[in-house]
Amino acid sequence: MNRELLAAILSGLLFGAGLAISGMADPVRVRGFLDIFGNWDSTLVFVMGGAVVVMAVAWVIQGKMSAPLLREEFSLPETATLDVPLVAGAIIFGIGWALAGLCPGPALIGLVLVPTSAFIFVLAMLSGMGIYQITMGRK
Repeated sequence: MNRELLAAILSGLLFGAGLAISGMADPVRVRGFLDIFGNWDSTLVFVMGGAVVVMAVAWVIQGKMSAPLLREEFSLPETATLDVPLVAGAIIFGIGWALAGLCPGPALIGLVLVPTSAFIFVLAMLSGMGIYQITMGRK
């Protein structure tokens, strides 16, 4: 197994464990967090705050590196343009997250923890990805 694949697998496992331990993979907790006018569950604010701090440190470290550890160059977005597909995708993502309490990472964890509930979401997610590929094409 090459080092890049091993790093990707270990990163995915760490990310998945973090989602499961923090409660981000629990649809009930996520919906409670999004219910700001009802019975609001504020615990995920701390999870997101921790993620922001970690990412801020990562950006500082990345800015001082000439290349990543396992690649020859960084692969970063080349544009920050806000266009209709980006905004529409964000809206669809937000609605789906609010209704199901799941997004892609936690949904995949759900396939292991509660497969019956997560299966429908993952099926819809894969269908949406397929529709995007058909309508927007690969870039």
